[in-house]
Amino acid sequence: MKNIDEIVLLMDKFNSLNLSDVLDFEKFNQYAITHHSTTIEGSTLTEVETRLLLDEGITPAGKPLLHSLMVQDHFKALQFSIAETKTKRKITSNFICEINAQVMKNTGSIYNTIFGEIDVTKGKFRKGNVSAGNSYFVNYDKVEKLVTGLCEKINNKLDNNNSIEEKLNLSFDAHFELVSIHPFYDGNGRTSSLLMNYLQVFFNLPMAIVFKEDKAAYFEALQATRKKEDINIFRDFMYAQYEKYLHKEITAYEEMLNNKKDTHYRFLI
Repeated sequence: MKNIDEIVLLMDKFNSLNLSDVLDFEKFNQYAITHHSTTIEGSTLTEVETRLLLDEGITPAGKPLLHSLMVQDHFKALQFSIAETKTKRKITSNFICEINAQVMKNTGSIYNTIFGEIDVTKGKFRKGNVSAGNSYFVNYDKVEKLVTGLCEKINNKLDNNNSIEEKLNLSFDAHFELVSIHPFYDGNGRTSSLLMNYLQVFFNLPMAIVFKEDKAAYFEALQATRKKEDINIFRDFMYAQYEKYLHKEITAYEEMLNNKKDTHYRFLI
């Protein structure tokens, strides 16, 4: 089980760093989130290729164009999500669909259904049943109601005087519940992670990353949580990821000071 006191201490130390004085910290942090999230979803771009693509528009040779488009779309979706926190936008089905539309803007397909064509690039809820690996998700006719219920549950907690633990739990739970509904034909994992990040920025918390090297553990945590109906399994996984992220950032900052480097912030890997 997580030790929330240790997390809070790490967050206090993280927040005490003069990261606002570090050149390009926010940009490279967003690059890192995009790199890890898209790699989990199948992108083969390296961290350096991701940075060059987003920084200079250099498409890596020998890699599928689809992967570069996935990276660019995710980065724009992340920027969109962060920008929306400035208005303290409440969570709605339309907002979640807007995030998904950004995620799938240049890589989405068109699905032919009994209800007509569903253009994935428009952030439309699926009109068919889907599975991923050994996981089967709710019938399509339940998606809209479940997403609406999730939004109501989140919004009911947004204005409360929540503790740090409650804020993090809300962001992690939103991630888990949305990806478990699987409301879209594609981009569910990225959209769910971005909803989590939105809530963290909304609460002025550092954004979490699911690290690419922990992909298998991530999927195992999702499956175990559903099987045992115990949200603490996924929460504990995410707290471990959060702790890992904070440790990495603190260590990188301290190393930068020790080396007396006052240049661009390194790309988190």
